[in-house]
Parts: sequence; C-alpha cells; structure tokens
Amino acid sequence: MIISSIETFATEYVALVRVRTDEGDAGWGQVSPYNADLSAEVLHRQVACHVLGMDADDIEAVTQRVLEREHKFQGTYLYRALCGVDTALWDIRGKRAGKSVSRLLGGTGREFPVYASSMKRDITPQQEAERMLALKQEYGYRAFKFRIAAECGQDVDQWPGRTEEIVATMRAQLGDEVTLMVDANSGYTPKKAIEIGHMLADFGVSHYEEPCPYWELEWTRQVTAALDIDVSGGEQDNNLTVWKQMIDSHAVDIVQPDICYMGGITRTLKVAAYASRAGIPCTLHSANLSLVTLFSLHFMAAIENAGKYVEFSIEGSDYYPWQRQIFSPEFEIRDGNVLLSDQPGWGIEVDPEWLALSQYRVSYNKASS
Repeated sequence: MIISSIETFATEYVALVRVRTDEGDAGWGQVSPYNADLSAEVLHRQVACHVLGMDADDIEAVTQRVLEREHKFQGTYLYRALCGVDTALWDIRGKRAGKSVSRLLGGTGREFPVYASSMKRDITPQQEAERMLALKQEYGYRAFKFRIAAECGQDVDQWPGRTEEIVATMRAQLGDEVTLMVDANSGYTPKKAIEIGHMLADFGVSHYEEPCPYWELEWTRQVTAALDIDVSGGEQDNNLTVWKQMIDSHAVDIVQPDICYMGGITRTLKVAAYASRAGIPCTLHSANLSLVTLFSLHFMAAIENAGKYVEFSIEGSDYYPWQRQIFSPEFEIRDGNVLLSDQPGWGIEVDPEWLALSQYRVSYNKASS
C-alpha cells in the first residue's frame, strides 16, 4: 500500500489534505490553520516529493524522512504542512482497521469533557461572564477559560485593571463549583506573572496558561516553581529537544502541544508519552473548530495521561467565519461533553460545497503514473 497522490484543498485559513494509495484508500487530514494556503504550498514542494511512493502504513517513517530530507528548513511551516499528510494517513489506517482513530490508539470512550475557551480580549469582564453563564446553562459546561494580560504584553494589561476585574467577575458570576482557567499568551515577566498567579490562586483559578513569553523557558520554570496552581504551556513548540528540556526541567505542570503545529498525531504522541513518564498530564491546544479539535478529541480520549478537558472554542462565525460547514457531523455538546464519532478513521464526511470553493492542487507518485 503506497502513497500514490496527495491533494490539497486550500483557503487562506484552512487547507484540507486527501491522501490516496495504490490500493484505493483515501484519507482526510488538515494542515495547520492560518496561512493555510502557504502551508499547502510547502506541502507540495517540501513534503509530497519525499513521501509519494512510501508505505502509507509506516507513518513514523514518513515523518522521519520529511524531517531528515528537509533538515535545513526545520521551521513552523514544515511541521504545519507535514500535519496534513500525517493526519490523512491516520484516517486511512483507521478506515482499513474498521476503527476510529481514538480506538486505534487504545481509547474506549464515546465522549470527552471540554472547557469553554474564549479567544477574546476586546470584551468587558461583564460581557464575558454573561456569555459564559449562558453557555453553562445551555450546554452544561463545567470549565471555562478566558484571556488575561495582553498578548506578548510585557506586563501591560489589555487595559488597566482588566485582568483583576475579569478574574473576580468570572468567579462571582459563574459560581464556586466551576473550574476557571486563564490564558496570558506570553504576557508577563516572571515577577509580574508570579504576582498575578497568587491573585489567581486566591480566586480558585486552577490553570495558568503561558504566563511568560514561550521562548523564555527559564522564565516559565521560575513561575511554575513559585506557584501552587498549575502552569501550562507548549502550544507553540514543535522541537522535540525543547519538549524534553521543558519536561525534564518541570518548566510546566501541564503540557499543551498542538497537533497541527507539531506535525501531526505521530510526533504529538511522542510528547504525550514523554510527559507521561514524567508524571505530567497532557491537555492539547485546539483553539478553533476546524479538524484540529476533532484530532484532539480522538487523541485525548486515548492517551493515558490526558488532562481533564479538551479545549473547545466558543467563538462563532463573527470571529472565525471560516471554521464552519467544512465537515459533518459537526461537534455536539451535551452536559459539558463533546460526543466522539465511533466511525472508522476520523468519522467525518467533507462538505463538497466547501471543497468546490477551495484552491485545488495535486501531487502524484510519478513512478506509478
């Protein structure tokens, strides 16, 4: 079973990938969102040329060959592009086995808890609390994440006092029984991050994401060592050496790789396994409702050190107009859980109307054409 063709269907924000084999298999994957058309170009120029003609079932070898052959281009776009092929091959593997990817990985569940994840900072604390409360009442969410600081803010808040106000408002409005989580998006130096962390602990916030610039690993380690609440991070990282340093030094309490940024399921499994050996839970980053959340649900439902929740964006078409009507069935939430398809592979059908509006390109295995 060899890889015979790789097709991309791209827009600026999303690019789906279809891999076909010489035995008639077809699997769907996705490159990382954002500048997805650029990642699709990288896929055809720096990924497809190496993997066409390879064994479609040896996903580890496919990944290794791309990274070795492109050792001079070990940047984010290579991994974002590689993810499209990797995830399509996992879809094929699941379909051939007659199992969902989750069950293929050892999972047994049909649902997984999610947390309501806000992407907004240009929202008042009261407005944020009101929409979270409405979601709690309608869908039964039990955990909520909201934004504090300013993205890469160098200790400057989105506006003065917003962080302190939103933390207090969320706890008062949502009640003591829910789990509160925050994301600082590289907002603080260690001193300020620790100061904010003590305030978060006073309000029972249990998850403090990316308090310092992610590239300042030692800064994050200092914050983790100084606080009792869980510090998380890693969404931007794709280098396995950096992941080893992060885990060995206990720079974070929770690792948060992003499957699409990492280059796919295969490499993300390595991070989860290494973290598991160190006794560290893994809670994936999945900040939009494209296929990255579907990948994350299958993954989290299977690994032994899965965190308590999968991230589930609450932003609709006003914020992400590109994330809907790509595939079916779409996500369904009941009592704070997302239902997970048990159909083979990813268990989805891609919308032909979405495909028709995308930019199409294909690379073939010339030896078999």
